Amino acid sequence: MFDRNTYIQRRAELKKLVGEGVIVLFGNNEAPCNYPANSYSPMRQDSSFLYYFGQHRDGLVGVIDIDNDKECLFGDDIDVEDIVWMGFTPSVADLAAEVGVADTAPLSSLRSVCCDMIAAKRTIHFLPPYRHDTKIEIMDLLGIHPSQQKEAASLQLIKAVVKMRSTKEPQEIEAIDRACDVGYAMHTTAQLCISPDKTERMVGGMVDGMARALSSGVSFATILTQHGEIMHGNPSDAMLEAGRLALCDAGCELNDYCSDNTRTMPVSGKFTQRQLEIYSIVEACHDYVLEVAKPGVRYMDVHFAVCRMMTDRLKELGLMKGDTEEAVRAGAHAMFLPHGLGHMMGMDVHDMEGLGQIYVGFDDETRPNLEQFGTNCLRMGRRLEEGFVVTDEPGIYFIPALIDQWKAEGHCKEFINFEKLETYKDFGGIRIEDDVLITKDGCRFMGSKRIPYHPQELEAFMEKGKN
Repeated sequence: MFDRNTYIQRRAELKKLVGEGVIVLFGNNEAPCNYPANSYSPMRQDSSFLYYFGQHRDGLVGVIDIDNDKECLFGDDIDVEDIVWMGFTPSVADLAAEVGVADTAPLSSLRSVCCDMIAAKRTIHFLPPYRHDTKIEIMDLLGIHPSQQKEAASLQLIKAVVKMRSTKEPQEIEAIDRACDVGYAMHTTAQLCISPDKTERMVGGMVDGMARALSSGVSFATILTQHGEIMHGNPSDAMLEAGRLALCDAGCELNDYCSDNTRTMPVSGKFTQRQLEIYSIVEACHDYVLEVAKPGVRYMDVHFAVCRMMTDRLKELGLMKGDTEEAVRAGAHAMFLPHGLGHMMGMDVHDMEGLGQIYVGFDDETRPNLEQFGTNCLRMGRRLEEGFVVTDEPGIYFIPALIDQWKAEGHCKEFINFEKLETYKDFGGIRIEDDVLITKDGCRFMGSKRIPYHPQELEAFMEKGKN
């Protein structure tokens, strides 16, 4: 939580950007796991509510009346029975005062407030809900069915929130840097302990343990798998095997801000020549982003520059062929890179994705291509601005089902050497990912420490875990 003036200033700026009407920002409630009293823990507050109202307690709703320049925090004080089980919790009035809100009211009074606003035909702005309890609450308060709430959400409010949250304040940058330092501890733990005598789940658990020990926990479910060709391969009970690659995609959440890194490492501690050939391509693509990403450059252009570099290098190995520009235009590179180069990051690991990727990663100038395989997964394409934090995560994957489908269909056969590609079906996948801050003149990695990823450096570091 930042100082109270931060939240006062943010709400004041939000009022200016939205212009008129009433803004209703819903906080989150406890979410039962497998029975009512066993909730997912710790509760995760809604990020936009946190951004403007700063409080983590469940059962809160913030209302900003732009026309009358008033703000109110709605919520119920807890009773003695709650205190017995959960300990002391400040009153709603105290929580409001901490973030510069003068007025509070019990949650039950919000219904009559909303009824009055509807009767007066006032514009009510709310963000697209993603939790079912919030959808029910909106239906009770505003009479909008859950099936219609995404369309009814305020585009003015969405664009205002995206504008503000996209550009990170200095204190937010410091928070992400600290989260990335925890990310360093998580990933180096994996690099030092990974070996053929452990399971994926065991190493993944060690990674999660570092997040829980040093932060609020993971920012998303940890990916730790020898099947790196599976984008979201969660740890299994499979034993790690010498000679294979293990991909670890993991991050933490610290003081409401996230980290997100990926490293791919040889289980035995040493790359084979074939692994090194593919790894060096991903490494070069990853590092190229640092040279070209800067304010005014479209991230879509950076993505396709990386795709061209990858295609050229894969042609050198005989896996691709033909004219590079034509191959990329046809989407042939998506056989190996079926996702975008990166995404926004901040309070959410895919920052603000719930508000609509078309508003977060794109704008009126840069529109998504939803038709072409691979390109349709590009989450960030708009021009970069100073203060943006984006991920840099190129990868090369050998997905047997995709190889079989494209080969059978003859898709991009003029650009892909399917005969040689058949010999890579057992390879897996490689991804290298870091978080990048766009600075005044270029960009820099987030965090004070760099998780080893250059091949010789990585192998030398992993050797320490065996001594």
